[in-house]
Amino acid sequence: MANALCANLTLLFTELPLPARIAAAKQAGFAGVEIQFPYAVPAAELKAALDAAGLPLVLINLPAGDLLDGGAGLACVPDCQAEFDAALAEALAYAEVVKPQQVNVLPGRFVANVEESTALDCLAANVRKTAEAFAPLGIGVVCEAINPFDLPGFAVSTPQALRALLEQVNHPNAKAQLDLYHMARQGFELPEAIAELAGLIGHVQFADYPGRAQPGSGKLDFAEVRAALSAAGYRGWLSAEYRPHGDPAASLAWLADWPRD
Repeated sequence: MANALCANLTLLFTELPLPARIAAAKQAGFAGVEIQFPYAVPAAELKAALDAAGLPLVLINLPAGDLLDGGAGLACVPDCQAEFDAALAEALAYAEVVKPQQVNVLPGRFVANVEESTALDCLAANVRKTAEAFAPLGIGVVCEAINPFDLPGFAVSTPQALRALLEQVNHPNAKAQLDLYHMARQGFELPEAIAELAGLIGHVQFADYPGRAQPGSGKLDFAEVRAALSAAGYRGWLSAEYRPHGDPAASLAWLADWPRD
């Protein structure tokens, strides 16, 4: 089913334990789920919850070190190569059990003692290594641009920079993860951002803007977005990665009016 809806369980249904969020997503009407960092839950336990709900695991992130705590992460820091390789091994072992369709490599932040070009070369090599490692499992690899307001110093923030990175990676198993909120946060026109990455988009996430809450809470024209994605040839998942505003149940009201392809 083209452009099926996926629930990001790191941000949605957070009143429940992580495995229970899978059943809640199914009940709400989502066709799949993604989880940013599922590793605290044993892989077998997560797989059992997925199987019970009959939902696919669409995407997980590679472990990213200290990135969410304000650090640089792992992927673009040459001094963290051993840690990145360990994160890749952990993700591979986990993925062999839970079978995600894709894995996201977060670029991370630039560090002061490394030239930006050197950091980007390191990132490209690590994305390529990850793409090669997951290809035999039939699991795709994506990399995303994140706005520098929410994550200052982030190594890849624009659609142009993301395209340049993927061209440097030059691997058929490496694609772009396009987060519409992060593009809107920087003032990009979303149809233009989508067109910039046409042919390279492997996964799409969305939240309304401003606010990063559910569709209808901000100003984004999601019909325009869907049309632009269709024009760009994208037929993959659309993942709801937003922070619910107001009552969690009421924040899902938009699902009833969302077109089903």
